[in-house]
This record gives sequence, C-alpha cells and structure tokens, in this order.
Amino acid sequence: MSRFVLITPNSEFERQVRSATAGMSGSLQWFQADYLPDGPDEFLNKLLGEPPEVLILGPGLELSDTLKHSALLDLQHPEISVVLAAEQTPDLVLAAMRSGVRDILSPSADINGIRAMVERSALAAAGRRRGLAPSTGEGSGSAGGRVIAVMSPKGGVGKTTVATNIAVGLGKIAPMGVVIVDLDLQFGDVASGLLLDPEHTIADAVSGAASQDSMVLKTHLTIHEANIYALCGPKNPVEMDGITAAHVTNLLEQLRHEFQYVVLDTAPGLGEHVLAALEQATDAVWVCGMDVPSVRGLRTGFRVLDELGLLPEGRHVVLNMADSKSGLSVPDVEASIGVPVDVAIPRSRTLPFTTNRGIPVLQDNRRDIAAKGLRLLVERFQPNWQERPHRKLHRRAVVQ
Repeated sequence: MSRFVLITPNSEFERQVRSATAGMSGSLQWFQADYLPDGPDEFLNKLLGEPPEVLILGPGLELSDTLKHSALLDLQHPEISVVLAAEQTPDLVLAAMRSGVRDILSPSADINGIRAMVERSALAAAGRRRGLAPSTGEGSGSAGGRVIAVMSPKGGVGKTTVATNIAVGLGKIAPMGVVIVDLDLQFGDVASGLLLDPEHTIADAVSGAASQDSMVLKTHLTIHEANIYALCGPKNPVEMDGITAAHVTNLLEQLRHEFQYVVLDTAPGLGEHVLAALEQATDAVWVCGMDVPSVRGLRTGFRVLDELGLLPEGRHVVLNMADSKSGLSVPDVEASIGVPVDVAIPRSRTLPFTTNRGIPVLQDNRRDIAAKGLRLLVERFQPNWQERPHRKLHRRAVVQ
C-alpha cells in the first residue's frame, strides 16, 4: 500500500519527501506531472490496495486547480489528508481551509519539517478513518484523543516536571501525535521545562483564525525535538485576562480531534480554566507531595470535584518526591485522600537538575531512580492498558 502520494513535476522536492518518509511504514508513490487529473478517482485507480493516507500536491501545480481538486477530494474521500506544497500567505491559508486542505508545506522545508508534517497528517487521517468507521457501541463518549490533565490543588509538587515527562514519554509511543498545553496561564513553566522559545503562545491560539480552524491552530504550535508539540503559556501574565474558560474548552475540542494525546499542565488550585479543562479531560493525573498540606489539599480537591461531578473517569494518583523518611507512609496518604496511590516517584537529585536544564529525564534516557516511576506512569496511557492483565488496576506504590 502507498501510504503517501505525491503529485509534482519537481524532482528535487520529490527527493526531499522520499528521504523524509524513508523508514516510515508504507511507501511513497510519485506522479511526475505539472497538472492534475479530472478527478481523484483517476489517480486513485492507479494505486494498489486502499486509498493513501496523505496526498501531497505541488509544488509546480496551478494553484486554483489544486484547491478545486482538494475540495473535491475532501467531499469524496474525507479520510485522506491533503497537504499543499506552496509558500504560505494569509489569503492562501483561508482558501486552503475552505478547500479542505490539511496543511500547507513550504517547498523549501527541510527533511525534518516534511517528516513531522507528513506524520501528523497521517495520524489525522487514521483518526478520521476511525471516525468514519461503523460504531461498535463502545466508548461512545470518547471521540478524539485522550486529554490528560496533570493536576494539583497546591503548587510546588513537581506538576510541570511530571507533565513534561508524560508528554515526552508518550512521544515515543505516538511520534508527532502528542501535544502538551500549558494551562498555568500566569506562571507556566512548560517552555522552560522543555527548553523552548515559542514564537506563538496560547494567547495567540485562542483568538482569530486559529480558534476557528485547526490547520491555522497548528501553525501556532512549537515542535519539540522529542517528536511532540507544545503550546506554551503567555509570555506576559497580563495576557491571561483575555483567555476565558470558553476559550479553553474550544481549544481542547480542537486539539483532541487532531492529536492522539493532549497533555495539560494545569495551574494549582481549581480556577475556571482548570475546571474547563476537567470537563474535557478523559484522565486526571493527581500529583501529591509527601507532606501534610499537599495531602490535605488533594483530599479537599477530590471532595469538591466529586460534588461538582468533574472527576474524570481515568484516575492516576502520583506520589511525587516520595521518601520513606518524610514522616508519612503510603497508607497514611491513602487513608487521608481515600483512594490508592498508583505510582510513586522517589525523591531524586537528578530530576530537579534535568528540569532546570530543560531536558526531561525520559528524553535524556538518564538512569535515575525517578525514571522508573515516570515510565510506569506513561505506560498507563498506552492503548489497551486497562485490558492487560493486572493484579490490581490501582496497585499500592512502594516508597523506598
């Protein structure tokens, strides 16, 4: 099966695309032509097996014909992601959006940029295929990807460290299928935690064309070298005032239909943005420190959210900076919060160091006592994890 199809007269661009897709499952089929067929079926009939996942049009094709062809393909074969190879302009973005084009790729893009876009478009195509498939009656309320909210009623428990490591770990499972969103709109640290200097932030993503079209929204995401995307918090805390709970809801609705995993680093407490995130979340990772204020805060948070009906179905309780010499034991914590602790991340000297460097420990592959706990946490989000044999779904953590 040809997963990727390219139509262009430009042989140099073809070599770039072929290099970018080398090593990916499936193959690339190239039609060397400076014109398009009368309809999609004309070239689809020349392919073996099922229709491709990604169709790249251009460069070297007449732009108006390309947009008309894209619109027709979007009607007849919505499961195929169309990528337009052309220099991006505001007028082109709008016209492409109306024609059902999935992404706009610069003809001068390097191999890494091409690969990232093709991978992202292929994942989107797979998602649409699932959406077009007949319903099996299972998971009727789980349309789109998993939204994982990393939560803590109190600050200072390592929530951003846990969130960035979850995103990096999931990036190994679903390359280019993960986006981490910084919802700590005043003092978010995702950018520094991933050593990023974003051109755009969440303040740009929730306004204008980005809030209306996912293709525009994706241009506001920052690509990280761990094969994930990031949407960082505002550079100026004052910008938080222009972001409402409704903005957060709309943003997460967009992202969950574009990515397999959406990881949210939320602000401490239960403000309006956090509550809006919980309404969209499929999973909540509750991060608790091994101290009395943190444990009490988590207990109170559980009670309030239970009364509001905002506790996500997927629950993952993480005891961070776990230390048997802290004066508290795991049974003490569990008795107080009323639920089992699922994962314990031991206190580590290395973990704060990796956070300060902006290189998560799961990206660095550094041998560290905290890495094992983080990997166990990431495993909980792998496909069909709950269907695998486990002695207990929520197993008591062990603190050394």
